[in-house]
Amino acid sequence: MAVPAERNDLGNDIQNSVPDTRVELTRVGVTGLKRVLRLERGPGRDNALFFAEMDMFARLSSDRSGVHMSRFIENIEDVASSMASESAPDMETLGERMAFAIARTQGTERAEIRIRAQFPRTRRAPVSGGEVEDLYTFVGIAVSDGQLARRAVGVEVTGLTVCPCAMEMVTEQNRAALAAAGYTREQTDEISSLVTFASHNQRGKATLLVGTQTPIRAEELAEIAEESMSSEIYELLKRPDELHVVRRAHSRPRFAEDVVREMIKGVAANFAQLAGDTFVLARQENFESIHAHNAYAERCGLLGDMRDELEGTATRVPAGRARVSSLESWLDGLLQ
Repeated sequence: MAVPAERNDLGNDIQNSVPDTRVELTRVGVTGLKRVLRLERGPGRDNALFFAEMDMFARLSSDRSGVHMSRFIENIEDVASSMASESAPDMETLGERMAFAIARTQGTERAEIRIRAQFPRTRRAPVSGGEVEDLYTFVGIAVSDGQLARRAVGVEVTGLTVCPCAMEMVTEQNRAALAAAGYTREQTDEISSLVTFASHNQRGKATLLVGTQTPIRAEELAEIAEESMSSEIYELLKRPDELHVVRRAHSRPRFAEDVVREMIKGVAANFAQLAGDTFVLARQENFESIHAHNAYAERCGLLGDMRDELEGTATRVPAGRARVSSLESWLDGLLQ
């Protein structure tokens, strides 16, 4: 019995049909897509490999039943292949091109991609000098309408924070105990300046994003985020290193709010070349050690406004002009 030939006609493209319930959907796509991305690093340098996880979305109009899921995967392969021969592409350029490709292939007025990729950074322990390779998280976000694109690049960094409030209470109690034991005020001041007093501390996650077409090195953002916390942390520490980290952290107690403000100050100080309409998001979440909840702080907006605040020259926002209040509002400002 002859086997019938395989048919190429698989019927109508149901994704393009009109749905029974005609309601626009804000985001439709794929999440948690994992892929190893290879980026060229130029002549004489090894290729960089990144383990990335991606979310890819398209806005779906009310007159279409669905998106073409396979095209999201095809977009990744096509864009990654087209960039393979370039001398020094970066992850944010990759994301921007993918957003363009999604908008075109899905026929949508808004495409979005979010990339999270692990990248290694070699450092030395602060006292022993031992070399250790820690992993950081790169974050890339891009939106496009098929004609224009807007992108943000950033990092997520883990560090150590020490609570200023608890330290203040412990310090005052110890000063009172010293006074009760007969120490003079001058002696108490001297002891307090020499001794590290206790506080509760916790790991915190800093997120720092910058929206600009100007190339920004993720390593620079990671350094700003780490320096904004009470202390950086290391995967491998010897005992002298542990002592250094603990003493450093307790010499710089900071709330989540302090960390966010320090990140903003760091961006303003280190990226003088960035225009005032550059978008900045600084976020800190502390995983509290003596509470069942986490502490959270965030600021986002335009770098020009932040510079004015840091310089003490900020004025009221003119009538009719709203401040940028979220990453989403800044991204969608391109499409309005």
